[in-house]
Amino acid sequence: MSIVHAIHFSPATSSRRRFPAHSAASLRRRVFSVRASLPFPTQKAKYHRELEAAVGIVERACRICVDVQRSLLSSDGGIVEKKDNTPVTIADFGVQALISLELGKLFPSIPLVAEEDSGFVRANNLVDSVVSVVNDKRSSSEPLSDDVVLEAIDRGGSAAYLYGKSPATYWILDPIDGTKGFLKGCGALYVVGLALVVEGEIVLGVMGCPNWQNTGDSLGSVMIAHTGHGTWNKTLQVSNDWSRCLVDGCSVVPEARFCIPESQSWDSLPLSRSFTAKNDADSLGDNEIHLLTTCCGSLCKYLMVASGRASMYIQAQRDTAIKAWDHAVGMLCVHEAGGRVTDWEGGELDLAADQVERRIIYPPGGILVTNGKIHEQILEMISFSSSTVLSEAAEKQ
Repeated sequence: MSIVHAIHFSPATSSRRRFPAHSAASLRRRVFSVRASLPFPTQKAKYHRELEAAVGIVERACRICVDVQRSLLSSDGGIVEKKDNTPVTIADFGVQALISLELGKLFPSIPLVAEEDSGFVRANNLVDSVVSVVNDKRSSSEPLSDDVVLEAIDRGGSAAYLYGKSPATYWILDPIDGTKGFLKGCGALYVVGLALVVEGEIVLGVMGCPNWQNTGDSLGSVMIAHTGHGTWNKTLQVSNDWSRCLVDGCSVVPEARFCIPESQSWDSLPLSRSFTAKNDADSLGDNEIHLLTTCCGSLCKYLMVASGRASMYIQAQRDTAIKAWDHAVGMLCVHEAGGRVTDWEGGELDLAADQVERRIIYPPGGILVTNGKIHEQILEMISFSSSTVLSEAAEKQ
């Protein structure tokens, strides 16, 4: 079984560019009137209409993030904590509401699976702030009421739609992946991620990364993927400068560039039995690998691999469930760029196994994302390490 049922991917080529030096008001007037065309013939792309819409919507969502982050740098208001102690701001809820509203208007029959719900907004007096940023970035100038915006957030909540056993069509949204990076400011990476699943197959995805450093002096990137048409990126808020994305060509593990979650140490991973990790690429010795530390959140790491800036991303096994919005769009972008995504045993990840809510990815456990060329080598190292651990445990009994 492939990523989600019979999903097949074709390889894809790479690129990268700061918002223009305009005032915020000028950006609002000029930027969002541009409709980004796609970098491949639309007559051959079955979901070109959905993808074109998703690009424009994600770009507006990124503008919310930029504006809110700018306000946070000069004020401590708007930063709150969810029950799981993850920091979250009005940007998370504003992005979810905006994308939900725009998708609901264009594709009313397609449900949404997303991270947030409005209960937290109501309980923490964030309603006015969220409604304000949404009204500022909508495609329509008519202001929305509080209830309409809150209902839009809840459209992506766990109680909004029950799917059943049959294959389904739905959007998957992570309003801000890498919220800790968002709150750091100072150029830390975070991603707005949106994917579409049709009859059990991830068919398109869009990732907007406002702080992505392109070649030259420009900032911000949009990465897209359409099944069978590769992975592409362009400068955020700039039309028609698409470049094909390819994973890197590294075929030897010691020469690979690694990404791991910020919450996990290198010593917690099975590869630590074979290699030590260093952040300085210029001082690597024998049995030392280059560990990148520049990105927060899962989707940021998928973006790094799909763009060729990292060779692999490994997430350790954990007790918590694997959430679909943390991985879906990244999975497609990496595969269409020529890479590979599996669990630690080489099995494909399944979004359809959660037959009621479509919010959890199976099987639970570790995730391995690579350029494809070193994937089998890493799987063998993981298997060997696991066997060694079991043998050592048995000897101690």
